Amino acid sequence: MKIAFLPIDNRPVCYTMPKIIAGIDSDIEFYIPERKFLGGLTKTADKNALLVWLEKLPKVDAIVLSLDTLVYGGLIPSRRGSETLGELEAKLDKIKVILKSKEAKIYAVSSIMRISNNNFNEEEKDYWSEYGKKIFKYSYELHKNGVAETDVPKEIIEDYLSTRKRNFEINKRYIEWQKEGIFETLVFSKDDCASYGLNVQEAEELQKLGGFTKTGADEIPLSLLSRAIDKKLKICPIYTEPTCTDLISNYEDVSISKSVNGQIELAGCEVSNYEEADLILYVNNFKVNQGEIVMKQTTEAFCGDFKFPQKPFMIADVRFANGADNNFVNSMFKNELNNDIFYGYSAWNTSANTLGSLICGAKFKFCAKKFNKLNFDKLQITRFLDDWGYQANVRQQLSSPDSKISKLMEPYEEKLEIFLNKKIDVRYSFPWNRLFEVEVWV
Repeated sequence: MKIAFLPIDNRPVCYTMPKIIAGIDSDIEFYIPERKFLGGLTKTADKNALLVWLEKLPKVDAIVLSLDTLVYGGLIPSRRGSETLGELEAKLDKIKVILKSKEAKIYAVSSIMRISNNNFNEEEKDYWSEYGKKIFKYSYELHKNGVAETDVPKEIIEDYLSTRKRNFEINKRYIEWQKEGIFETLVFSKDDCASYGLNVQEAEELQKLGGFTKTGADEIPLSLLSRAIDKKLKICPIYTEPTCTDLISNYEDVSISKSVNGQIELAGCEVSNYEEADLILYVNNFKVNQGEIVMKQTTEAFCGDFKFPQKPFMIADVRFANGADNNFVNSMFKNELNNDIFYGYSAWNTSANTLGSLICGAKFKFCAKKFNKLNFDKLQITRFLDDWGYQANVRQQLSSPDSKISKLMEPYEEKLEIFLNKKIDVRYSFPWNRLFEVEVWV
């Protein structure tokens, strides 16, 4: 099978992880643009180079496409860019012509512009540092009540609403393309959700027009990559806290059970009972609220003994956002690992991020025509050292990106070597020069 993949940006979870996952099956021919063409925190993607890449692709079976990358230059530029709808129309027309010429199933995602409830402008326009929380409140009240008052300067509100309207109009164009049969699957992603807000309102309007919206963001291209593998696995979710599945994760607007079921279905799989399941999905979910170590948001950690089953299984560790539950990982490591039935672990960022990426890796392993254990091991080493070693532990010991991370990570590498029964040779870097993400080079 031949698959082409256009990521959201150049972060390791968006660029390196899909390459590793696709490599789990050596029978897959995987096409991805050079990393230098993709955008970053402050860099916009080379949109012309990416259009040329897309146009010159050889015949493939499936294309997984991040539309924000082609149109705006990335997810972050979609919020920051100043181009008008009129200025983007010629690019939209060219993209449409190229996509119509491809004899491939196209799985596409476009974001609904988020509204962060903070005063940080690292991923937003400059004025967010002063007015971010006020704009969030304005958006919330405008959707909830139909009217809202704010002391944010008029020109800033107008600029913000103009950017939202531009992106919304482009998303409506994609629905027209879908009706023309261009997309096999089209997903509108929404992250950092609240009960109300202009992003929630837009999602509702897109659904009325026939669009499909999904809570999440960075994992959705991976979920679509799963979907491109045309086999419907049966997956049985089992929760460590079965009476708490109606609780809502941080940064999401649906219950953890709905998030789990939705990610299974988006991956082209189906929710199953234990007896009929191809794979068991263990979910280390939370009581009362989801914790988050870096934000000092506490929750009750896992308490008990977690025993591996005798049936193929994978593990989504979502008790905490942005990192693993140390108690749960320690309990896992008391088990003897059977690689034949182990299909992966993840605790990456949000619950949706964890689930979408985990299921993708597991599906590629399960369906592999030529299983490549080296790449599957790379995926597990990366997730454990990033989600557990770094995010849940070492990150709290750093005040800025620092080379001493290598020394601090050594105890976690040693424990993981024992668990995986594999020698680990890694190095680390900070691709966006901030602590939020680390790159594990295996």
